[in-house]
Amino acid sequence: MDITTMISLAFLVLVVIAVAKTARIVPQRSAFIVERLGKYAKTLEAGFHLLVPFVDRVSYKHTLKEEAIDVPSQACVTKDNIQVVVNGVLYLQVVDAKLASYGINDYRYAAMQLAQTTLRSVVGKIELDKTFEERETINTQVVLALDEAAKPWGVKVLRYEIADIELPATILDALEKQMRAERERRAVVAQSEGEREAKINVSEGMKQETINLSEADKQRQINEAEGRAREIQLIAEATAEGLRRVAEAINTEGGKDAVGLRVAEQYVREFGKLAKTNNTMILPAELTNIGAAVAAITKTMESVKQPPNL
Repeated sequence: MDITTMISLAFLVLVVIAVAKTARIVPQRSAFIVERLGKYAKTLEAGFHLLVPFVDRVSYKHTLKEEAIDVPSQACVTKDNIQVVVNGVLYLQVVDAKLASYGINDYRYAAMQLAQTTLRSVVGKIELDKTFEERETINTQVVLALDEAAKPWGVKVLRYEIADIELPATILDALEKQMRAERERRAVVAQSEGEREAKINVSEGMKQETINLSEADKQRQINEAEGRAREIQLIAEATAEGLRRVAEAINTEGGKDAVGLRVAEQYVREFGKLAKTNNTMILPAELTNIGAAVAAITKTMESVKQPPNL
C-alpha cells in the first residue's frame, strides 16, 4: 500500500469521525444539551443538527415526556402515633432541559427523596382513621410541595398517587374488631328499626281497619234507617191510597151495599175462627145479630163521611 492510499484512508476515517462528532439527530419529545469547550452553548430540539467538530459535544440528554417514578415504601407516623408504611408513584416532566442539567445533579433522585420527606410530614398531621379517607388531600399536598421545590430544577411535578398503605398486624386486628362491632351494632339498630316500623304499620293497619268498620257500620245504619223511613212512607202512601179508593167506592152507586156485604162476610169469617178455637164462648147478645152489627158499622161510616155542621 503506497503513501497516497494511506493518506486517503486516514482522511476518510477523519471525515467519518468528524461527521459522527458533528451530526446529531434528536428524537421527538427530547432535548440535548450542547457544551462548547466545557460551557453551555445551546439546547437541541427534535430534528437534525450539525456541531463544530472537537469543540461542541452533547453533555446531557433529556426526555420531555411524562415520567413515572416509583417512590419506595417508607415508615410514617400518624398524628395518633401509629406507624404505617406508605409507598406511591410520582409523575413529573422536564420543562426546561438546561435547568434540569445544571440546576441539580439528579432531579429524579431529588424528587423521590423530597416526596418521601413531604409525605412523612403530611401523614404526621393526620390521624390513622383519616389516612384512608383523605388520600386525595395527601396527594394534593405532596404535589404542591414538590412542584414548588422543583421549579429551579426545570421540572414540573404533575401528580402523586399513594399506591398502598400498610398497617401493623396489631392495628389491623383492632380495626377488624372495631369494624365487626360496628357492623353488629348497625345490624341490631336495623333490626330494631325494622321491628318498630312493623309494629307501627300493624297499629296503623288496625287503626284504619277500625275506622273503616265504624264507617261501614255507620253507613249501614244510615241505609237501614233510610230504608225503614222509605218503607213507612210507602206503606203510608199505599194505605192512604187504599182508603181513598175505598171512600170513592163507597160514594158510588151501590157502594154502601157492597160495604155492608163485605163487612158481613168478614164478620162471619172471623166469628167462625172463634168457634174453631173454643167449644164454649160467652159473647154479648149484640154480636149474634149480624144485621144489627152491619147496620152499626154502616152508620159509623156515614158519620165519618159527613162532617158535623159547625
